[in-house]
Amino acid sequence: MMELLNPNDTQKQDVKILVVDDREDNLFSIETLLEKDDYTIVKANSGRAALKILLQQHDFSLILMDVQMPDMNGFETANIIYQREKLKSIPIIFITAHSYNEEFIFKGYQMGAVDYIYKPINPELLRAKVSVFVELYRKNLQLQIHEQKLLRVNASLKREIEERRASETKIRLLNKQLVENNNHLKTVNEELDRFAFVASHDLQEPLRKIMLFSDKILLTGTVDDEVSRYLQKIIGSSQRMQALINDLLRFSRHDINTDDFIEADLNTLVNETLIELEVEIEKTKAQVNVQHLPRVPAIPVLMRQLFYNLINNSIKFRRKDCPPVINISSEKLTPSQINGNKPLDVNYYKIVVTDNGIGFDSKYSDEIFRVFKRLHSYHEYEGSGVGLSICKKIIEKHNGFITANSKLNEGATFVIGLPEKQSN
Repeated sequence: MMELLNPNDTQKQDVKILVVDDREDNLFSIETLLEKDDYTIVKANSGRAALKILLQQHDFSLILMDVQMPDMNGFETANIIYQREKLKSIPIIFITAHSYNEEFIFKGYQMGAVDYIYKPINPELLRAKVSVFVELYRKNLQLQIHEQKLLRVNASLKREIEERRASETKIRLLNKQLVENNNHLKTVNEELDRFAFVASHDLQEPLRKIMLFSDKILLTGTVDDEVSRYLQKIIGSSQRMQALINDLLRFSRHDINTDDFIEADLNTLVNETLIELEVEIEKTKAQVNVQHLPRVPAIPVLMRQLFYNLINNSIKFRRKDCPPVINISSEKLTPSQINGNKPLDVNYYKIVVTDNGIGFDSKYSDEIFRVFKRLHSYHEYEGSGVGLSICKKIIEKHNGFITANSKLNEGATFVIGLPEKQSN
């Protein structure tokens, strides 16, 4: 069999970004903002200079281009770039100091742009957007490697079939391998599509609109103090959500190791979650009772998301005849009290989250942690069906376990196990 490329090699690829701006200070500023992420920055001080560079180099992950440039503006440059087949896959983000009308912005998208960044540049926003497209670039490389793998396997199978035509058993085995590789390629395609859609549209764009229009309303000066306070809460929550998205994207790009964990107070994380959910709690008259929780080695942003999903899940699936009551408690478990294949020399903390909601049939106790698995229709309850699957993934990253128990109309109980210490 032919030696295949290793998908892990994509993590070692040099990420190159082309920055095009006629002002040297702008080029230096963007380079300074991005250098901490170990990107290779190639600079061009005009559209023509950018085109000369692209004649020699095609392996850019992203192009950041100023719109207003003398001689040849950003739109004209983008139009020429996308006339070349080898360059059509490179995303372009336009940078502009003007807030144009929709027709002007639409023109940019027609040229092939994927987004806009407005001056003065927000450093965190720039790095967040760049990180999304860099991740897409890496996913594309992975897809290309898997495509090469499939082509090589197919070629190898054809040769072996020709050489061993007399062996029906061998032919059946090779066909089975071909089907498995085709299924694997389909899975990779689906994962890439989901990541691109969620990261670049469903998550980022609505948050930008929420913050933009909330800020515009505040700047009008026509709202009273109470409305102003609510708008500031909206902006603050949107900013926290954007930070959460960026943190989750960062963690999706590398394996978790012990350096990522800190000694976290679960009481503090739960209290922060309750603040985030205060509107829903007040609206539903929910009662959340929290007993003293332990300090454990954890990744706070992920653990906060875990509690948010579980508490929000209990509020969402409440009974119509009474307010939701949610109890959160904990106890320490010795290795002998733990079932399963967990380390025998580590104590665990058992965190129990119970509610008095509508519950679910116990036969679905394992299935509810599958991504996009829903036990109720979209018309009855909103949601994407990924919340509990995220919880399971978070717990797995913490080397713990999570289970669910319930009966219809008798509430639900989620049991979480977290190790007292993380192994090296």
